[in-house]
Amino acid sequence: MEFVEKAKIRLEHWITHNDHHHEEYNLFAEQLEDAGKKESAKAIREMIELSVKSTDCLRDALKNI
Repeated sequence: MEFVEKAKIRLEHWITHNDHHHEEYNLFAEQLEDAGKKESAKAIREMIELSVKSTDCLRDALKNI
């Protein structure tokens, strides 16, 4: 298999992996809020925003291969 094909597979895997984590992070933020840990939940939500941006970069890389 060529490098570019391997790169596509790797990028697709990372995107899927990150999307799965975003779901987990959101659930965790909700649980933190339910536990009264609003500042911790806020920090997790900020991290989610950054992670979404990084996943967008992966999608751009995949689109441009």
